[in-house]
Amino acid sequence: MANHQRRALHELVDNLLLYAPACSRKDFIHAIGYLVRRMDENTGPDNFLRHAFKIEVDSPDWQKMEKLFLDSIDRMDSVKTGPRRTQDRRDESITAAATDDWRQLENEPDTDFSLIQNADWTQSIVDTWQPKCDANATAIALAIGGEDQAGGGDIFESPDPSRPGVVVAKYGQATEAQIQTAVQCALNDPSGWQHMDTSDRYHLLRKVAQQIRERRADLIGAAMADAGKIATESDPEISEAIDFVEFYAKTALDLQLDPNLAAKPVGAVVVISPWNFPIAIPCGGIAAALAAGNTVILKPASDTTLPARILCECFWDAGISREALQFVACSGSAAGKHLLSHPDIKTTILTGGTETAQRILQSRPDLHLLAETGGKNATIVSSLSDRDLTIKNVLHSAFSHAGQKCSATSLLILEQEVYDDADFKAALVDAIESLKVGSAWDLKTKMGPIVRPPTGALARGLKELEPGESWAVMPRDLEDNPCLYSPGLKWSVSPGSFTHLTELFGPVLGVIPYKHLPEAIDLVHQTGFGLTSGFESLDDREQEIWSERLQAGNLYINRPTTGAIVLRQPFGGMGKSAFGPGIKAGGPNYVVPLMDFAELDTKTVESEKPIAPEIPSLSAFWQQLATTRSEAAQQVRNLLEQDGWQRLQDAISSYDRFANEEIRQSHDSLKLVGQDNIRRYQPMTHVRIRVTAADSWLSILARCAAVIAVGGRATISRQTGVLSEELVALETLTHEWAGDIEFVEESDEELVAEIKNDQVDRIRYAGYEPVPLAVRQAADEKFVYVADRPVCFDGRIELLWYVREQSLCIDYHRYGNLGFRADEERRSVH
Repeated sequence: MANHQRRALHELVDNLLLYAPACSRKDFIHAIGYLVRRMDENTGPDNFLRHAFKIEVDSPDWQKMEKLFLDSIDRMDSVKTGPRRTQDRRDESITAAATDDWRQLENEPDTDFSLIQNADWTQSIVDTWQPKCDANATAIALAIGGEDQAGGGDIFESPDPSRPGVVVAKYGQATEAQIQTAVQCALNDPSGWQHMDTSDRYHLLRKVAQQIRERRADLIGAAMADAGKIATESDPEISEAIDFVEFYAKTALDLQLDPNLAAKPVGAVVVISPWNFPIAIPCGGIAAALAAGNTVILKPASDTTLPARILCECFWDAGISREALQFVACSGSAAGKHLLSHPDIKTTILTGGTETAQRILQSRPDLHLLAETGGKNATIVSSLSDRDLTIKNVLHSAFSHAGQKCSATSLLILEQEVYDDADFKAALVDAIESLKVGSAWDLKTKMGPIVRPPTGALARGLKELEPGESWAVMPRDLEDNPCLYSPGLKWSVSPGSFTHLTELFGPVLGVIPYKHLPEAIDLVHQTGFGLTSGFESLDDREQEIWSERLQAGNLYINRPTTGAIVLRQPFGGMGKSAFGPGIKAGGPNYVVPLMDFAELDTKTVESEKPIAPEIPSLSAFWQQLATTRSEAAQQVRNLLEQDGWQRLQDAISSYDRFANEEIRQSHDSLKLVGQDNIRRYQPMTHVRIRVTAADSWLSILARCAAVIAVGGRATISRQTGVLSEELVALETLTHEWAGDIEFVEESDEELVAEIKNDQVDRIRYAGYEPVPLAVRQAADEKFVYVADRPVCFDGRIELLWYVREQSLCIDYHRYGNLGFRADEERRSVH
């Protein structure tokens, strides 16, 4: 490529080494990728070889190259000779950035395990924690009513998934009396947490984050022992836990200090955490609830109580009272029977199975449940994908933590050309079979054990084939350990089959072919879940179609589907993957449902200048209402008192502003080099605004304006005989955009029927009391959220009930090449 330069150099030196890549014919397709990357480098605008074939002395190109060369010499004195990466986990002095602005969050860095000092640190964790078993197993105390105490119920022995028959922790489960004591303590709040100054709560939570930093090693060790989670999987959990505490403290403070909002806590919150993320997920629930000013009862998963206890110690050691945060380990049945059944426990944060959430709501339909539930996640692979990169991404998505992540890819939907590509299949099989499967205590392990021996759907998925399926890679049980399985790959999975539709939650991946992209998207939607989804394609047209049509909470393009990071990719699902308002964990709105907001103070003097909403449909609504002289307009205006009219003006102004600045915009707060992290909102299109006899006319008009502001569509559903003449007048005013707001009269029974017929995706009542039990039950069965908070006249709060959030993450670089986006101003990763 540079023969003239070679000859010139050879005249100056005696020994010149030339090298060139070589490969066999069958591997030539892979060589093309290498050659393309080399050509890309050599044709770069600052590369000498780009100019070498036509360069002349003193030409502009010559002068440019000369300047670059001389500049590099001038900078030699400033070049650092030491390593660029200096992280040392043995040093616990690291602290967070001091900013109080959540928009400037610096995500906590994960451990760089390639550094020798961190490798030694990790080995020390194994040396410390592996012997803590059997006779030396950790005894776990509960924390109830401000003091540690032994559980008075059955003794639970927690086994090590990596070592059959080895016990790593023991504890007595809480009795009914202990649970009742914890509930009364949370409700009474003897520590005064709910009434503490907001800035004092904020600074205590910042101290919690520091405690978690300092106990990273203990948390990793406890997760290795109790969950069988390898160090490289546990470590990012701790970074996420730190981010949760820092971020929720900041976002809650932002709301609590807002002069337009009178925020107060909802009361006592129960956090029920899962075993697969025993550190980050309970930490997120605890931190959000505490930051919002609530007292908290943590009910950890029975299988992973040990890391949950250490996590709570981080909160207590930072100054959070054992009365504000209580630790109640008990069985799931006891939690449902004695903890969640208490009528004064209004709010629960759950991460667990879809069936678990449904059982809870069957027994407590009025419970305000914020639940992230199951997932049957798919990655679609286009023929226009980078197939080598696809295999790398899928391997991590499907088999990290043995496929036990709710975000794990368990379906691989391949375009027919890729499905028929024997080389792709062979490479995928080879990659899967090359995974090092073993004990969490072996630091060479890439995939550890499952938390308990497989039963039910997972056992069937690992051991049985459905008609038409075959094993491309057959899973095997290993080392006489019933928790240790090698990964499995099922080929030719049929649409509608058990493997297609069932969440397996383990190391098994099913493959389905498709011919056209809309068909593949339909295959994803048929599962009913909507947590995460991936797409592998280098074609931006395909990417646009997929990202606009695919209904899931977290969308990923050309990267793995796991590993969501706070603020970067707020996490939460749709469909059977979520219960609640669609507000995502790790996003700026997550603490909102954990607070109540009093009505805004009204203005005493009417605004001299009439409001002028920027959103056209909202402006049309206001113009019809405020300026027309029709009989209908006059009738509606007469229903509002002077105070109500002013408050409606204030509300519409606020809705218009927040919708323009937040809801109708896509946001990438971090602007990382090589990766788009887009946070966006989807308006609900089948909202039922339920009007009852108890509703004020102001609350009706405000809800109408809120739907229009977010770009959604709603049906004003009034109870039989309620406000019939008045709503007819409103319908007349809104006739020109009747497709966005429709009006029906229906009984509660008719509303229930509409819910069951999938004609409703969100219900908005004006307050808690009017919601009939039958409506709540029907909504719970269909995963429909009932927004029943009092109507808020601030857009920051009210508009959230008419949208659901979605995250879209795209790796737009390819092997570090930024392409046409290389000159964009972005933020580098620290």
